[in-house]
Amino acid sequence: MEKFFEDCEEARRIAFSFKEPLIVHHYDCDGISSGAIVVSAFLKEGKPFRRECIKKLDDATIERYKNEKEIIFVDLGGGNQRVNELKDVLIIDHHQTAGIKKHQVNPMLYGIDGSDELSSSGTAYFIFRTNLDLGITGAVGDMQWPLTGANKKMLEEGVRIGEVKIEEDIRFYGRYSRPLVQFLAYSDDPYIPGLSYREDKALKLLSDLQISLRRGEEEGERTYSELSTEEKKKLVSAIADILIERGLITKIDELICESYVFPLRPKNETYEANEFSTMLNACGRWGYSDVGIEVSLGHEEGYKKACSLLRMHRKMLREGIEFAYSNVQDLGRFYFLDGRGVISENIIGTICGMMVRENWEKPIVGIAFGENNTIKISTRCSRRLVGKGLNLGLILKKSVSDIIGGVGGGHKIAAGASIPKERLNEFLLLFSEHVVRLMS
Repeated sequence: MEKFFEDCEEARRIAFSFKEPLIVHHYDCDGISSGAIVVSAFLKEGKPFRRECIKKLDDATIERYKNEKEIIFVDLGGGNQRVNELKDVLIIDHHQTAGIKKHQVNPMLYGIDGSDELSSSGTAYFIFRTNLDLGITGAVGDMQWPLTGANKKMLEEGVRIGEVKIEEDIRFYGRYSRPLVQFLAYSDDPYIPGLSYREDKALKLLSDLQISLRRGEEEGERTYSELSTEEKKKLVSAIADILIERGLITKIDELICESYVFPLRPKNETYEANEFSTMLNACGRWGYSDVGIEVSLGHEEGYKKACSLLRMHRKMLREGIEFAYSNVQDLGRFYFLDGRGVISENIIGTICGMMVRENWEKPIVGIAFGENNTIKISTRCSRRLVGKGLNLGLILKKSVSDIIGGVGGGHKIAAGASIPKERLNEFLLLFSEHVVRLMS
């Protein structure tokens, strides 16, 4: 990683040499986290900048940026060769890249897997050495946990300086922020048959286990993090029994994962990386990246707004996953989820990711209505399939390359595209052909 760190220092020098750059970042959790790291660095240096959040860097956006003198692309830029037509550009990215002549710091160029070992947030952290918690949050939001490779190095630095703690606990969302009943009823990764989305069943389970819901008469409801060790063991065992009986897991260890908490942040949704990443995703995917940046930088007003967005986001996810469980089709070479008119383009990728099972032998393709008469396409697969040679980013890029108005790419394990709505059948055929060609 020596060359990588040298180029990070050079990128920092270039960034601060700009007089008033436009910081352009992606709208998902990793995009907001990495964008906030760059914004924080400029604020600390007292240097002027402007900021913009976008969903995709397509040809129309490139045309719009041609009059910009200085641009810092964050969590995008490495996948569109037309950035070479722009003026002074610095790219901080982690997606698959080729043919880029502008200065780019991207782990993929240094033998570091940008899908698993370092996200744009981690890359931004190593460039600017600030807001390490955002580097980890962005990685978790990009499904890179448990942290390995360069991410692990960042994590070890965080532990050493007291900004991060590692915990081994149940993988459900909301350990620190949700009351117990909601914690059980609305944790859907994994989905618990007969319990997920059923507050009455969650309440009964807790009652059967004799786990008190309240700290005291006047002190409010307990969270999972406040349970005793014995209470946690009882609850995790009961959940494991349900999942094992349904064949969804084979042993209790599959319910436990490594998680990362930030001792310097308050014990709310920003305290634990998985919860924090979901909050930032909610902000970005519903068009409030400004709120996500505010939360990332620790602004109280931003946090209040983000809580409201998060409630809406979780509601939409619950409805989307319920629809998906009943409507995923097996098309032979891939699973297909047609979410048009039901699932928003903002969360179709998240829903697909929640559906994937490690034992699946093929990827899932989800579609939703996009902007300007387009179809938004999201694809996901298991790590095991990536190990067998599946590369969704490459497949999507090839599948849309001959479709006028199509743009696509991403990672091996998760990728997205946008196509004109009348070209859907053509895309599905091309996608199927490329899956077979790459996996044969």
